[in-house]
Amino acid sequence: MQWSEVRQAYPDGWLIIEALQAHTVDDNRRQLDEIAVVERCVDSAEALRSYRRLHQQFPARESYFVHTSREELDIHEQQWLGSRMCWLIPVPVRQSFLQISFRPSG
Repeated sequence: MQWSEVRQAYPDGWLIIEALQAHTVDDNRRQLDEIAVVERCVDSAEALRSYRRLHQQFPARESYFVHTSREELDIHEQQWLGSRMCWLIPVPVRQSFLQISFRPSG
């Protein structure tokens, strides 16, 4: 599915989606060419819990949690060196993602 089809099928709702086909364009934005809806959630808290659970089960999959009120997806890719544990958290105002990283103490 395309994002416009997802928005039409699931109006005004929180979803966990998976990018089946995607690529990065020049400004480090991810362009999702083919999307699968994995789960529908009642609110943002449930969406975050479901995303974390699914990301732990399937870390290699490119999954996001989004609200269908967004006309376009605005996903920016960041390159990291080394190994880090991180979660993507949506920032509602700008339709972007905040990357939070945790480093082990020691």
